[in-house]
Amino acid sequence: MCMYHQKKKQINLILMKEGESMTIMKTMDGNEAAAYASYAFIDAACIYPITPSSPMAEHVDEWSSAGKKNLFGQTVKLLEMQSEAGAAGAVHGSLQSGAMTATYTASQGLLLMIPNMYKISGELLPAVFNVSARALATSTLSIFGDHQDVMACRQTGFAMLAEGSVQEVMDLTGVAHLAAVKSRVPFLNFFDGFRTSHEIQKIEVFDYKHYAEMLDWDAVKEFRQRGLNPDNPVMRGTAQNPDTYFQSREAVNKYYDAVPDIVEDYMAQVSKITGREYHLFNYYGPQDAEDLIVIMGSGQDTAIKTAELVNAAEGAKVGVLAVHLYRPFSVKHFLAAVPKTVKRVAALDRTKEPGSLGEPLYLDVCNAFYQSELHPEIVGGRFGLGSKEFTPSEVYAVIENLHQEKPKNGFTIGITDDVNHTSLPVVKVVDATPKGTKGCKFWGRGSDGTVGANKNTIKIIGDHTDMYAQGYFAYDSKKSGGITVSHLRFGKEPIMEPYLITNADYVAVHNQSYVYKYDIMAGLKEGGNFLLNCSWTPEELEEYLPAAIKQYIAKKHVNFYTIDAVKIAQSIGLGGRINMIMQSAFFKLADIIPLEDAVKYLKDAVEESYGKKGQNVVDMNNAAIDKGIEAIVKIDVPAAWADAKDKVETKKTGNAFVDDILVPVNRQEGDKLPVSVMARHADGTFPVGTSAYEKRGIAINVPEWDVAKCIQCNQCAFVCPHAAIRPALLNDAEAEKIGYPSKPAMGVKDGSKFAMVISPYDCQGCGNCAQICPAPGKALFMKPLATQLDKAPAWDYAMNEVTEKPNPMKKNTVKGSQFEQPLLEFSGACSGCGETPYVKLVTQLFGDRMMVANATGCSSIWGASSPSMPYTVNKKGHGPSWANSLFEDNAEYGLGMFLGVEQSRDRVEELIDAALPAGKGSVELQAAMKEWKEGKNVSDGTRERADKLAALLAKEAGGDEALQEILDLKQFFIKRSHWIFGGDGWSYDIGYGGLDHVLASGKNVNVLVLDTEVYSNTGGQSSKATPTAAIAQFAASGKRTKKKDLGMMAISYGYVYVAQVSMGSDKNQLVKALTEAEAYDGPSLIIAYCPCINHGLKAGMGCSQLEEKRAVACGYWATYRYNPQLKEQGKNPFTLDSKEPTESFRDYLLGEVRFASLQKVRPQLAEELYQKTEADAMERLANYKKMAGKE
Repeated sequence: MCMYHQKKKQINLILMKEGESMTIMKTMDGNEAAAYASYAFIDAACIYPITPSSPMAEHVDEWSSAGKKNLFGQTVKLLEMQSEAGAAGAVHGSLQSGAMTATYTASQGLLLMIPNMYKISGELLPAVFNVSARALATSTLSIFGDHQDVMACRQTGFAMLAEGSVQEVMDLTGVAHLAAVKSRVPFLNFFDGFRTSHEIQKIEVFDYKHYAEMLDWDAVKEFRQRGLNPDNPVMRGTAQNPDTYFQSREAVNKYYDAVPDIVEDYMAQVSKITGREYHLFNYYGPQDAEDLIVIMGSGQDTAIKTAELVNAAEGAKVGVLAVHLYRPFSVKHFLAAVPKTVKRVAALDRTKEPGSLGEPLYLDVCNAFYQSELHPEIVGGRFGLGSKEFTPSEVYAVIENLHQEKPKNGFTIGITDDVNHTSLPVVKVVDATPKGTKGCKFWGRGSDGTVGANKNTIKIIGDHTDMYAQGYFAYDSKKSGGITVSHLRFGKEPIMEPYLITNADYVAVHNQSYVYKYDIMAGLKEGGNFLLNCSWTPEELEEYLPAAIKQYIAKKHVNFYTIDAVKIAQSIGLGGRINMIMQSAFFKLADIIPLEDAVKYLKDAVEESYGKKGQNVVDMNNAAIDKGIEAIVKIDVPAAWADAKDKVETKKTGNAFVDDILVPVNRQEGDKLPVSVMARHADGTFPVGTSAYEKRGIAINVPEWDVAKCIQCNQCAFVCPHAAIRPALLNDAEAEKIGYPSKPAMGVKDGSKFAMVISPYDCQGCGNCAQICPAPGKALFMKPLATQLDKAPAWDYAMNEVTEKPNPMKKNTVKGSQFEQPLLEFSGACSGCGETPYVKLVTQLFGDRMMVANATGCSSIWGASSPSMPYTVNKKGHGPSWANSLFEDNAEYGLGMFLGVEQSRDRVEELIDAALPAGKGSVELQAAMKEWKEGKNVSDGTRERADKLAALLAKEAGGDEALQEILDLKQFFIKRSHWIFGGDGWSYDIGYGGLDHVLASGKNVNVLVLDTEVYSNTGGQSSKATPTAAIAQFAASGKRTKKKDLGMMAISYGYVYVAQVSMGSDKNQLVKALTEAEAYDGPSLIIAYCPCINHGLKAGMGCSQLEEKRAVACGYWATYRYNPQLKEQGKNPFTLDSKEPTESFRDYLLGEVRFASLQKVRPQLAEELYQKTEADAMERLANYKKMAGKE
C-alpha cells in the first residue's frame, strides 16, 4: 500500500468495540488537542503566558473554572507565575509535593526553564512540559515556529517527544504523560508552533477512559508517596563533592534506558485503540527504498505525500522516516525502522546551530548509522525556520539533491541563499492536494472579525458534516490593524497539507485598499470565485480596480462579486465588524454545504458566541448574516479587461531598504528575498523612519478639519495614536501653495498661518481626535476615507516642503509640544491604542537625544516590526536610538546602556580636565569646555552646548592629539535622555526584580510603564496589574486579588521620582510629570494608564481617551507626582493631582467587557468582586490623600 494511503487509512479507520459508541470527531487546533490530553493527567499546572503556547494554559484554566474533572476526579489547579523561570520553579515544587504537574511554554520562556529542567530530570520527577516549538530571538525576534527552542533543551535530561499534526498531538501527548509517570523521566512534549499549534483540523478525540485504562496507577501511587512529607522526612537538593557527584549522574542511566520500550509500548496501545499506527520512528514508503528523508514535526506529512507522488510518477524509491521519540534517541528502534536497501539519506532539521558540524538530527542520524552495518551517504539540511513554508516542491528539491552525483550537504531549502550558496533550487512545482479538496483564501484586517469568522466556518463544516476541514491563519506583526490571510481547506479526505494555499477555488478580500497593496489574485484557479468587499459601484470598478487584477479576472474567467459589507455593518450598528456579513456571503458563493444549513449553523453560533452580550448584539449579527446573502453583486466582466493598463506606474523611492525590503515584504513577497539582501542587516541593525513609506490606507473613516471652528488647542494632535494629524505653521507663500485651508495662527507674532493637516493614508480611523475636540460644535468630523484622499497632497507638502519654524510656544506645554515633530509615527499599533500617544509625546519632548531600551511586548511589536520602523528622525537626522533585548531583562538592559554612556562621558570630562590646565585651545574653546563640564548632566541647553563645543574643536583640533581625542568622542557631548519602556507584564511581573534593582541604583534613567492591566501582546492574560473583578486569561471567573501598587513600592525608596498619569484626564499633569522626571538627576518611574483592545470598551477604542478620563473621574485611577527634590525644599514631595471622584465607579466598570461580562458568567460573584475592586480603589485613593496631606 502506498505511504499516503497507508496513513490516510490510519486516519479514517475507526475501531468499534462491542458496547462502544461512535468515535467522536471534533474540530480543534494543536494547542487545544495538547491541553485536552494533558488535562487528564495533571493535578496542577504552573504557567506563564507566551506566544504561541498560551492557549494551552488558557484552555486548562477555562475547563477548570467550568468544573471539568481530570482522571483523579478533581479540577486542575492552575497557577500563573511572574515568569517562566518562576513557573518552572513552581512546577518543581509541586512535583516534590507529590502532585502531577505540567507547564505550557515556548521559545525564550522555555530557555528560562532550563536550570529547573536539570533539577527536575535529575530528581526523576515525572513532569511534562508541553511546548509549541518556536524560534529564538537572536539578532531579531520571531514569534513563529521552528525547533530552536526545544533543541536548546536536548541536554537537560528530559525525554523529547515530537508530533507532526493536530491528530498526532491528540494521540501522543497522552503518551508523554503516561511514559513520564511509568519511567520517572520527565518529558518535553513538542509540536510546531503556529503550523501545528494554531492549525485547526477535524480530528478524532481520545477518550479519557482509555487513558484511565493505560495509566500505571501503581506508579502514580508511588510518585505521590515519594512526595515530601513531614511525617516521613527526607532531604533533597543536597550539595556533593568531587568524590560522589560523577557517580550520581551515572546512576540515572537505567531509567533512560527503559524509556524507549515504555514509549513504544504505550504507542502500541494507542495504535490499537485508534487504528493509527505509531512508533518511535514511523517509516512510510516502499520496503526496498533507496532514498530516505528523516524528518521531525509538521513537515513529515508534506514529505510523505510528496515522496508517494514521486514514487508513483517517476518510479523512484523514496521513503520517509518520521521521528517521534527524539530523546532518548534509540539507535535500535531507528535502525529497525530503516529499510536495509537505503543508499542515500537526507536528514532535515528545523533549526540552526551556527558553528556546528551539522544540526542535531543530522548528527544523530550519522551517529546511528555509524553504529550499524549500513553505510548510506548522509546529508543534512535546514528548513522551515521561523515558520518558513515547507512545500512539496521543496521536498522534491531534497529528493533531486540525493540523486546528484555528489549531493550537497548542509543545504537549505525554502530560501535563495546567494551568499553562502547553500540553497537547493526548486526545479519542479508539485501539487499534492487531493482532487475534490477546496481551497479558500480570505484577506482580512486584524480586528475586523475575519479570522474569528473563519474559525467559526471551519467548526461549522467540520462539526456538522462528514467533510474534513483545515484552517491556518497567516498574520503580519502589526497589532489589530495588520493584515491577516486565512487559508481554509475542505474535502472528503483527511487533509495533510501543512502549508499555505497556492491554488485557491475561492478568494475573498475584506478590505478594498488591499487591491493596491498585495497580489491578492495569486493562485486563484481558472473559473474560481472572487469576492471583494468595497464601496465601489460596478461602474467605479472600471476606474479604481488595478489593471493587473482586471487582467487576471478576465483571462482566468474568474467569477467576480462585490459586496459593501462596511456600509451594511454600519447601518446595522456593527461599526467595522464585517465578519458575519462576509461569512454568510462565503457560504452562498462557495457552495460547500447547503445554504439553509449554513444559515442555521451561523445563527446558532451567534447565539453561543454573543448571547452573553445581550439580545441586541445577537439580533445585529443575525441581521448581518441575512444581509450578507442578499447584498452580493455579480459583476459582468468586460472582455476589454484582458488588455487593461494602469494609468500611473508605481515608482521606486530610491531608498534601498524601502525598495528592496519594505515594499516586497509589505506585498507579502518577503519569501522571495535572497540572503544577500538580508545580509546587509546581518546583525539586526535596521534604519529608522520606514513606516512613513507604507501609506496603508486602511481606515474606514478619517477626520476632516473644519478650519472655521478650530480653536488651535492642538489636543487632537496630542492624543493621536499614529501621529497622523499635526499642526502646521505656514508663511503666506506656503499657505497659498499648500492647497488646504488655514487661518491666522494664534499667539504667533510673525504672521504665520495655522493648519491642522491630516494624512488619510496613515490614519487608522479611531476617531479619538474628533471625540476629544473641545471646540464648540467640533472642528473634526469623521468622514469616509475616499472623500478625504484629495487631502493627501497637502499632508505631503506640509511634511516635506514647509520650512521648519521656531516653536512659538514653550515646548513643555500641551499646545507647544505639538509644534515639535513627533519622532514616533505611523506605528503598527491598534486603532485607538492607549500606549502610543504617551510614547509619541516623550519623543516630542526629548526624542532628539533619547536612548530607549524597550521590553518585549506590545510596545516592541508596534515599535519595531521589521520592516516597518515608526521611530524616526528630525530634519537634522537626530532621533531616538532604540533597542530591544528580551522581556525579562529590559530594566537591566536600559541601565547597561546608561552605564556605557556614562563611562564614555566621564572619559570626555577627564580629557577636558586635562586639556584645561594645559591651556589647550583658544579662549573661546576653553570657555566652551568649562561650560560643557559645568552643564554636563543638565538637560536644558545640552544640545546647544554640545554643538558649540564640537564646532570649536573641529576648527581648532588640527594636529593637537589631545583636542582630537576629545572631538572623536563628540557623540557623547550631549546629555542623553535614557528611557526604559515596557508594559505591566514586564514591570509588575517578569521584570519587576530587575526594575526594582535599577530604580534602587539611583542612576539617572527614566522608566515609562504602559499599564494596560493585562498581558496585551500575548492575548490579554492577567498580570499583577490586573484589578479585582477583571476577567482575563487565567482569571476566567474574575481576578480575586487587588492590583499591585507599583508606584507606592518605588516611592518607598524616597529618592525615586514617581508619577501616575492619565492622558485623557489631565494632559497638563502628564507633560509636567514627564518634564520633571526627565530633569530629575536620579531614577524616575512614570506609570501611564492605557486602555487596550483587550478591555472591550463598549464605547469602542475611538473613545480610549474618554475612558482614561472616566477612569480618573470615578476614582478607579489616580494621578499624582512624587518629587524627591521637594523634600530638600522642606515641602511635601507627594502631590495628588486628581480630584475627588465625581462619577459612578460601577458605570465605569460596566462600560468595559472585561468587568461587565462577569455579570453574565458569575452574577453573584460579580457583585462581590465589584464591591471589592471599588473598595480597593478607594483604599488606594485614601492612602494617596493622606500622603498629600488632604486627610
